[in-house]
Amino acid sequence: MEKIYNDYSRDGIEIHTDNFRDDSLLRAGLKLNHLRMIVTIEDHGQISAAAEALNISQPAASRMLSEMESIAKTALYERIARGVVLTPFGSALAKRARKILLELREASREIAELRTGKGGSVYLGAVTAPAISLVVPAIRRITQAYPGIEINIQVETSNVLARELLAARHDFIICRIPDELNPRLFTAHEIGVEKACLIVRQGHPLLEKGVVGLHDLIGLDWVFQPPGTLLRRKVEDIFIKAGVPLPENIVNTSSLLLTVAVVCKTDAIAPIALDMADFVCGQSSRAGEACILPIDFEIAVKPYSLITARERAMPPSASLLYDMILEGSRALPAP
Repeated sequence: MEKIYNDYSRDGIEIHTDNFRDDSLLRAGLKLNHLRMIVTIEDHGQISAAAEALNISQPAASRMLSEMESIAKTALYERIARGVVLTPFGSALAKRARKILLELREASREIAELRTGKGGSVYLGAVTAPAISLVVPAIRRITQAYPGIEINIQVETSNVLARELLAARHDFIICRIPDELNPRLFTAHEIGVEKACLIVRQGHPLLEKGVVGLHDLIGLDWVFQPPGTLLRRKVEDIFIKAGVPLPENIVNTSSLLLTVAVVCKTDAIAPIALDMADFVCGQSSRAGEACILPIDFEIAVKPYSLITARERAMPPSASLLYDMILEGSRALPAP
């Protein structure tokens, strides 16, 4: 068999690459666990983090990577200052492995649906505003039309959701494509602009002022999403552009429940999506002790989109919900 040698080396050792027959990787011992490992390494960029995600020890993860390199007869990753990065060979294997794992997941879903007679399952993620304004109404409609369908939803930041989509854990997502990810990996259909507001507890001293300006917010306590998240950056940009000092007394949390709890029990202020604020502040529970603070400036976050992974077909159940959400977005009032 003809051999082709590459000049890639790591740790001073030259590694040779053979041309393989179509089934040579399987014949050499490549297993599903190897595929999961290479995909997880690509997602996390660290062996320790990949091992934790797969619930195995770090030495076991390192052994698995060594096994894959022996099977592939080439280096699949290289160490960098903060972890590891895949070589072109590793990236090629991870790309195919991700598709294989996705097809197996879809096969499992299809078999389960045929066995139980259910109408299918959908996995989606969304940022807060469209989760309330678009996903919930679409779920009501689709479950009425297809009673056996199962919906799985994750509400998170765009950074998390985009990576979950690339890892084939979602059929589609509603958010923004993070700046640090290659937009060519996605297909996006812009459907709306997320507006946000500030919430405080009932009886907060600021409510006595009527409409509040940025200078009224100096020196107060805040509850923010973690640094770098889109809504937080937007609020910080508003302060910076107005020449107003940034908040200093901050509680950071990605939990909406904890955000509302802190607001209700302290004089802290929190920015949240307007759709969520309308929902939370209108309830008759303790969450209803929070209210929207009237302000003289607008908090409009970057538009969000219906996003799918390019070159990946959605199952019929996911396509149905996608279409319903898209139809619902067209009925929303213009921003």
